[in-house]
Amino acid sequence: MPYNMTFFPNMMEHYDQDIAASHMEPFMPLATLRCSPDVHHFLCQAFIPTCTEENRVIRPCREHCEAVLSDCEENIRVFGIAWPLELQCDKLDPCSSDDGSSLPATTPVLSSSSALRDLGFWCPLQLKTKPGHGSSFLGAQDCAPPCTNMYFKPHDIEFAKSFVGVCSIICLCATLFTFLTFLIDVKRFRYPERPIIFYAVCYSFVSLIYFVGFLLGNNAACATAAHPAGVDTVVLGSQSKGCTLLFMLLYFFSIAGLVWWVILTITWFLAAGPKWSCEAIEKKAVWFHSAAWGIPGALTVMLLALNKVEGDNISGVCFVGLYDLDALRYFVLAPLCVGVVVGLFLILAGIVSLNNVRQVIQHDERNQEKLKKFMIRIGVFSCLYLVPLVTLLACYTYEQSHRSAWETTWINDRCQEYSIPCSYKTTEPDRPDLSLFLVKYLMTLVVGISAVFWVSSKKTCSEWAFFCNRTRRRDPISESRRVLQESCEFFLKHNSRVQHKKKHYKPSSHKLKVISKSMGTSTGTAGAPAGANTTSKGTSALGNHDPHAQGSLSEASAREHLDRGNSGRSSRRGERERERGGRRSKGGSSSKVSSHSEIMHPDGRMSSRSELSEARQVPSAQQHPALNQSLGGSSSVVQDSAHHLVHQVQEESKDTKDSGC
Repeated sequence: MPYNMTFFPNMMEHYDQDIAASHMEPFMPLATLRCSPDVHHFLCQAFIPTCTEENRVIRPCREHCEAVLSDCEENIRVFGIAWPLELQCDKLDPCSSDDGSSLPATTPVLSSSSALRDLGFWCPLQLKTKPGHGSSFLGAQDCAPPCTNMYFKPHDIEFAKSFVGVCSIICLCATLFTFLTFLIDVKRFRYPERPIIFYAVCYSFVSLIYFVGFLLGNNAACATAAHPAGVDTVVLGSQSKGCTLLFMLLYFFSIAGLVWWVILTITWFLAAGPKWSCEAIEKKAVWFHSAAWGIPGALTVMLLALNKVEGDNISGVCFVGLYDLDALRYFVLAPLCVGVVVGLFLILAGIVSLNNVRQVIQHDERNQEKLKKFMIRIGVFSCLYLVPLVTLLACYTYEQSHRSAWETTWINDRCQEYSIPCSYKTTEPDRPDLSLFLVKYLMTLVVGISAVFWVSSKKTCSEWAFFCNRTRRRDPISESRRVLQESCEFFLKHNSRVQHKKKHYKPSSHKLKVISKSMGTSTGTAGAPAGANTTSKGTSALGNHDPHAQGSLSEASAREHLDRGNSGRSSRRGERERERGGRRSKGGSSSKVSSHSEIMHPDGRMSSRSELSEARQVPSAQQHPALNQSLGGSSSVVQDSAHHLVHQVQEESKDTKDSGC
């Protein structure tokens, strides 16, 4: 409009400019299609009449009305426009009248000293949406921005979409790797580092939603035109169920990931500062989960109730704060600021506490080095998260501070195309740079990749290698080596136990069974049954591992061990006696066996078995008086066992002789 002064009420008795604009909207298709050269001038004079400096009101005239009706008759019928009674052509004054209705359609532009008034944003008919969905654009109700981006060219939008798609795939792979590593060994990740896993799960959903938006294009973020002359518009409010679902998932998991980051810093601080144990922190897991899932859920429900869902024609998803500055400040910027400040404060407090612990254990180099590495690991992980988060916060801050200037520039560029009032502001054109939006999307997704740093270690590689190869057949050589290694370890452990037991040796607990050879001869038929009976008893006692017999033999072996250790001569004599006994046993098969057991001495003299027993008992008692006292109660059992063995040898010799005869 070339004038800036009007008069109310107009011909339809409208007392407000907004009311006049709302009643003028049904006629906007005529102005947009320019069906008549006089349609703009006629509608402006009818709804917003010109008021001159002489306080003269310029109203529409009859000839202009008839020309518009004649030229736009077909369009009026197509769009179903109801022509108001106040604008009936026969009720208007002719254009040649003296009341000023013959004023030319264009008047000179008033000087700059004239007062300028902001007429606000008039929603063009092309951007109108169906009422009842709660859509609002630049303060105009039932209005939405065009689906084609307001600031960038189509080829820039295509590049941005591809960029977001690639970033979402990389982030999705990284976060899924972190989560699957956790599933391989759940016990490995306990508190205070367990929130990293939930944080990775949240950003895996975020990256998945961006990837879905990349695949869908603008099918979810944009809606079809509500009017025949309209264009596709961005989804605002509850226009699309698919867009609402994407918004719910994206906003919920974005805020949940931020809350899990804050919880991670809290658990680290509890472990480093007050020195809470893993079990003590794990007991608070219910509260952690309540906060991590409850806060995002409450904010998401609140935004749905306020109809703050907005489609993003760059990434193809739906979020909040893309066109509404208030929603951007309170539901995006505010949570980010709180998360960054609280998390940074707790991280610094935890690092200071760990540094104090490191100074206390200065003399323990091993633990000090481990603690130093852990501090470096926490610091690097925190930087990998905080740097993208702070950058994202800066992008949102810059966007909300320049969004009004960007929108004003867009209105001035499109006001003639949409037949809407141009902005009265004469500021320099301000348009955003594409790199700002690319950095914003990159920082949104790269935040989730930092979780991979925490699980990247040799242990993770070994766990994945075992997980990938455990279903295959094991190499027999490797299996044998494994068994040998386990056997060797078992032997070393067992040997250490044996050495420990030897230090506290008890004769009755020794299980080594020693059978002493007692050689002799026996003759006579009367003693044969008794000897056989005795031999069978002795054999059964040894075969059945009689505890008493084993204890007696163990004591005899202990005595023999002490005799060998203290006197080499006694040991050599025992060997000669065993050799002679062996030769005697061999000779018994070719000679008659005497009824009395005899032993041949080195000088050729024969001695009875009883004499030899007495002769052996005396030196032993003299050499080891302590052992004689300890073995006194079991000496009779040793002698009985010797008798049994002698009778058994006699019976075998007799049988051999009979078979030889």
